[in-house]
Amino acid sequence: MDVEDQDEAVAWLTVLVAIGGPIVLLALSALGWILAGAALRPVEELRSEAAAISTSEPSRRLPVPETGDELQRLAETLNGMLDQLHEALDRERRFVDEASHELRTPLGILKAEVDLALKEPRSRDELESALRSIAQETERLRRLTQDLLVLARSDRGRLPVHRTDVDVSSIIGRVAAEFEGRASQEGVRLRVSCSKVRARVDADRLRQAVENLVDNALHHAGRGGRVEVRADLDGTRLRVVVSDSGSGFPEDLLGRVFEPFAREDGDREGDEAGLGLAIVRAVAEAHGGSATARNLEDGGASVSLDLPT
Repeated sequence: MDVEDQDEAVAWLTVLVAIGGPIVLLALSALGWILAGAALRPVEELRSEAAAISTSEPSRRLPVPETGDELQRLAETLNGMLDQLHEALDRERRFVDEASHELRTPLGILKAEVDLALKEPRSRDELESALRSIAQETERLRRLTQDLLVLARSDRGRLPVHRTDVDVSSIIGRVAAEFEGRASQEGVRLRVSCSKVRARVDADRLRQAVENLVDNALHHAGRGGRVEVRADLDGTRLRVVVSDSGSGFPEDLLGRVFEPFAREDGDREGDEAGLGLAIVRAVAEAHGGSATARNLEDGGASVSLDLPT
């Protein structure tokens, strides 16, 4: 092949590359776009399904393809996350419903007492009785709002704890004196068994926890029953135990007594744990400790607060 033929072949090759190159590139790009679209179509379907899920359909879940690859694992992971979000939303709704109910009761009593006092003339004794009732319900509201604030802070992981050297026996003695009148009215024997105990804890939080423990025990002890408060140091740990001679915790509630407004399964209107024991757990965990509950063999229940000092 002479030089002229070689030049002609090179020229033709240049023309073919100049014309065919872009065509081949466009064809490959289109093929890549089609393949990428086909590969991403299941992901887009998952995205569309996820966008369609709303609070009106909380139980709706993403379809899980039986492909055995990353796409299946992605769908399963997203469904697991949706389950957790649904559970958290359900807990929040129940909490708001129960908290609203708890707030409505004392507010209703306060309004009824005020309306009755204003409606017709009342004697001094009747007015004093009404004021005492109003004071009791006001205190109930104060404690409830304080408990709600503690739970809100503990859920956000910032319940403040200020440790100081505290006379635990003095705090428990003051709490017992605070509840002595109520215990007498309800026919419950309130007994304190606590020697001189000192520990580095938050005095206000400890008192709040003990108040809730005693309040819960008095609520369940029943007329003629007894409530005992004990405190002692075990090495570097403070242990406060409040027991009562009531009927104990129902078995299906025992594992959930530290949840806010926990009730027996299927019992919407019956007895509930309220916020008291949830506060006890929040205080314990803020100190790096724990709270436990158990039923006693001879009847009644015992709740323990265990705090590192």
